[in-house]
Amino acid sequence: MATVFCSFTSTIILIISLSLLPIICFSQPSNPSVCNGILISYLYNSGYALPPTLLPADPTHQGYRFESTLTVTNNGLVELKNWRVFVGFNNSEFLVSASEAVLADGTSLPADVRNGTVFAGYPVADLKTAVETAGDVNQMQARVGLVGTQFGVGAPNVPLPPNITLANDGYLCPNPTTQGNETRVCCLPDSNVRSNITGEEKIVPLQNGDLTIMYDVIRSYESNYLAQVTISNHNPFTRLDNWNLNWDWMEHEFINSMRGARPKVIDTRNCIFGSQGNYYKGFEFSTVLSCEKRPTIIDLPLERTNDTALGMIPFCCRNGTILPPSMDLSKSKSAFQIEVYKMPPDLNKTQLTPPQNWKINSTVGLDYQCGPPARVNPTLFPDPSGLPSDSVAIASWQVVCNITRPESKKPKCCVSFSSFFNESVIPCNTCACGCDTTTNPSNVCSATEPPLLLPAESLLVPFENRTEKALEFAKLKRRDIPNPLPCGDNCGVSINWHVLSDYKDGWTARMTLFNWGESDIVDWFSAVELDKAVPGFEAVYSFAGNPLTDANNTIFFAGSPGHNYLVAERNGSNPRKDPRVPGTEQSVISFTKKKTPGINVARGDGFPTKVYFNGEECSLPTVLPSNAHRIAAASSVFSSLTLMLILIVLQQ
Repeated sequence: MATVFCSFTSTIILIISLSLLPIICFSQPSNPSVCNGILISYLYNSGYALPPTLLPADPTHQGYRFESTLTVTNNGLVELKNWRVFVGFNNSEFLVSASEAVLADGTSLPADVRNGTVFAGYPVADLKTAVETAGDVNQMQARVGLVGTQFGVGAPNVPLPPNITLANDGYLCPNPTTQGNETRVCCLPDSNVRSNITGEEKIVPLQNGDLTIMYDVIRSYESNYLAQVTISNHNPFTRLDNWNLNWDWMEHEFINSMRGARPKVIDTRNCIFGSQGNYYKGFEFSTVLSCEKRPTIIDLPLERTNDTALGMIPFCCRNGTILPPSMDLSKSKSAFQIEVYKMPPDLNKTQLTPPQNWKINSTVGLDYQCGPPARVNPTLFPDPSGLPSDSVAIASWQVVCNITRPESKKPKCCVSFSSFFNESVIPCNTCACGCDTTTNPSNVCSATEPPLLLPAESLLVPFENRTEKALEFAKLKRRDIPNPLPCGDNCGVSINWHVLSDYKDGWTARMTLFNWGESDIVDWFSAVELDKAVPGFEAVYSFAGNPLTDANNTIFFAGSPGHNYLVAERNGSNPRKDPRVPGTEQSVISFTKKKTPGINVARGDGFPTKVYFNGEECSLPTVLPSNAHRIAAASSVFSSLTLMLILIVLQQ
């Protein structure tokens, strides 16, 4: 009886098991018996609506969370190296995370994948066969958990991609089939097939920008490559000093060696205790330079230019200084080389992923906003031996950076105006470079009151020592004195533009630079816009200066040998009683009127409309020196001459 009961029970269990078999198979889409090649499955697991709730008014733009599983199983007889699978998302998907895989084009997550994307295996890049692993699914299969947002497909509908396919060469993939919440395809070996899907970027033309960075791979090996990074300044008015360059590695790369530059911090702990140390077990990490995901790169000093170990790279070792091309084309770029070690799944000569999220800044100059690296045609490099041939980079990317000018950012320099026909100097604007009365509340001043006009000799005196001279000058000229007095300009550099003379055939100006800061300024430059006067430019005598070829209203000035060093503010000859003295540089500039007919120097044409110093736009006065005194003087002279002529006539 017990035997009969056990037999009956076993039969019932067998029937129940057989009845559940289709359900079990459906929940395991990667059943190895289905396909004798590469089986790819995309299974939608779950999802729900996300705020804001747009239903029922706007179902197309309603967002939904989705959780799916992409499974790649090698059921063939050949190991699948560096597997890559294309998933043709078409519901405006925004992918937030992907386990056991990365995006093949190097894009970091989260990312917009609405047009489809290629996944690459990581950290397991190769899928072994059942034969060589005795059917170990963990080595034969990759399961990628996907989490993201899709739009417009809510329950009971299922958001499945219309296309999934293997992106590796040598496999023929038919159209996928869909059943319920799963799409699958079986790709069979075919040595004649070349995949038309790639994770590589499209090659685009070189773009223009204020500053560009080229990332050129010049040598490539299985596990590492050598790249040259070239920073080029294209803006005629800006410079960089002590530049700092940052980027993000996307595939756990690390920098083994460098020439022409150096990481700001040398730290190998992330490699030793991370995945790099686990993979490169016998590697000598004590000489590695950087294992940071986001390293900071700095330039080397000039004395390292010909160092055979650290330098010897064209355009390297400039101490972080990049000048504008209008000043010195040969010093408008900086370059260095890096040896980069890769990690799986990119252990292939052709698997090259550029860093992302580039950022460059400088202690002098404006801020830059950099775009993503764009694949461009490989760069040509002249043969280092001097032979008339070029070498071609293996792969090149361009990063374009443009200057950003936040409205809240204050200038760092200002301009004062003066002239031979008016004894009053129009000083820099009140709070031209900012005011912060909170740091010294006892120093009460007005941030809105216009500055007091000054006598010429006070330009050499620091602002804190000008008050007495300014008040005496105001009383002498019977001008109103505000209470409280206006605040200072608070600028580290000021420039005085003085109209020195104005005659029938020409005129002259004098430009004086004042350094009120604590640091010397080496290789300074300035650009001056004169809307009508530039065609008449003749010469500058103590500076180097020329009109810009691509701007017919701008003259570019720079320090000539012996005048390129604007020293810092220093003590007076008697520090106990004399005020501090600024560093100064000065030159006279001459103009002719033959090429500028109708120019009116005194009425404004002789004064700049914009002034730049070391790439920073300076604050300009809002008023010009009045020439009323000049007109009155000229009328007085004319009356005297008329009276003399009348007397001469009467005597005759």
